Amino acid sequence: MMTFDSFVSAQSFFLWVIFAISLVLGAVVNKTNFCTMGAVSDWVNIGDTGRFRAWLLAIAVAMLGVTLLEYGGMVDANGTFPPYRGSLFIWAENLLGGILFGIGMTLASGCGNKCLVRIGGGNLKSILVFAVIAVIAYFMVNPFPGTDQTLFTVLFYDWIRPLAISLKGQQDLGTLLAGSENALNARLIIGLVLGTLLLVIVFSSADFRRSFDNILGGLVVGLAVLAAWYVTSNVHINTDGDTYTLQTYAQNWDFLSDSSDNKPADTRPLAAQSYTFINPMGQVVEYSAAGFNKAYLTFGVVAVLGVVLGSLLWSLLKRSFRFEWFASFRDFVQHLLGGTLMGFGGILALGCTIGQGVTGISTLALGSFIAFGGIVLGSALTMKVQYYKMVYESDASFAAAFITALVDMRLLPKALRRLEAV
Repeated sequence: MMTFDSFVSAQSFFLWVIFAISLVLGAVVNKTNFCTMGAVSDWVNIGDTGRFRAWLLAIAVAMLGVTLLEYGGMVDANGTFPPYRGSLFIWAENLLGGILFGIGMTLASGCGNKCLVRIGGGNLKSILVFAVIAVIAYFMVNPFPGTDQTLFTVLFYDWIRPLAISLKGQQDLGTLLAGSENALNARLIIGLVLGTLLLVIVFSSADFRRSFDNILGGLVVGLAVLAAWYVTSNVHINTDGDTYTLQTYAQNWDFLSDSSDNKPADTRPLAAQSYTFINPMGQVVEYSAAGFNKAYLTFGVVAVLGVVLGSLLWSLLKRSFRFEWFASFRDFVQHLLGGTLMGFGGILALGCTIGQGVTGISTLALGSFIAFGGIVLGSALTMKVQYYKMVYESDASFAAAFITALVDMRLLPKALRRLEAV
């Protein structure tokens, strides 16, 4: 436990440590070309599983770490931001959001994390993607000026939220299988088994074992997620002999503090959390709109800035920094659409390829596994359709390419194939 005597010192430590971890994360992801969209692309298009195994390695490291640290009382993965283990099981939002995000990241040449890394490397296209994601993410969770309506309530809430299931307890696998009283022990067993199984799968490939960059990328991403969980779970404030978490202190600000200075605008981003990148992009909009008021400076904001700066520093060090612009108007439209889908999908799914695909899964939340599956499905299906359209050009309709892609992925019977396999 890291204990401080004031909120200001505790919050400053909290933010600076996350910023430092984010710098390393941005630099290493740039150096190793760790890319979840690329992982799916390599697997679907050329049968290379190297980068997908790196993604699985990150999941395994984060899962094993959270499982062990939570069992030892060093990580709080229950009252998190966002609430991965929440009792409201929003399976339809996880699935639809994941699929939309997977499609979007394929069109936009990378997920949220990769978008930030590409910005640090000089990619101007990713600035557009970032801006679109940020604005949509902001208005998905914040009301339009002068109203109480958000993009989520206007477009999704009435038809998708009724599909949610209210559980008696949390939605993590331990609670679902063993009940609330035995959840901790069950999570230990499940986490260790799943994490170990993933490691066996990952390192069963001789090619992967020889790939330094893939191993480094997976290890660092997993350890960064774990480190953030540990830091955000263990920063506390001691006041008059009583110890409070940052969030608890902020929630009781009027009773514990004798000043309104430095009071955070929202207490939720002070909860235990780890890396995710779509909602934080929206937080950057809020922080900027507030005139860079420290009350709006959150984990998410410093994580976004840290990853961009870390990638920039690596690009400058290796002299790989170069500006890149759209190759055509079609390229522009494709990235615009991709950013739009990632903005909607990342909020609906409660996270991105890192936010749900690593951070969420490390908590063993059922919704995170569904979101992860949706992301991979959406991305793989989009790549298949793009490939058939490219090969057959005008001879193939979108419907024919789409149905054939589903057949290739064994989601439809072979009898429905419209195009010859390529």
